[in-house]
Amino acid sequence: MRPARGRAFVAVGIAGVSLAGCGSRTLSITSEPSGALVSLNGDEVGRTPLEVGFRYYGQYDVRLRREGYEPLAANPWAAAPWYEYPPIDVVLLPFPIETRIDWHFELEPAASTGDAPEARDALIERAGELRERTESGG
Repeated sequence: MRPARGRAFVAVGIAGVSLAGCGSRTLSITSEPSGALVSLNGDEVGRTPLEVGFRYYGQYDVRLRREGYEPLAANPWAAAPWYEYPPIDVVLLPFPIETRIDWHFELEPAASTGDAPEARDALIERAGELRERTESGG
């Protein structure tokens, strides 16, 4: 092999490897009802429905909040598709790959506490009792 061809082969190889991971990874998060505030691994990312890019596969901490509904905490997995495992991911270098993972969450209506001022007063009373017990050591 002539040196020029050898260098060209190496250049093509380096260019191919530099393209590894090209494409996009997107989490699509929806909820019923929509409009829930979403926190992903502790960072607020928006309201449902939303799409957000991600870098790694694995388990995520997802929290949703919406007024009038119980807060929801979940730990769904973003599983790597077959084409993201070595050596397949290297073989598919020239093609941009788009990965999309869809998560849907159902929010439950908040439990009715009856008359709000009475529920608040009962909570304050219970908190005072707890404080007295902890201060007295038992």
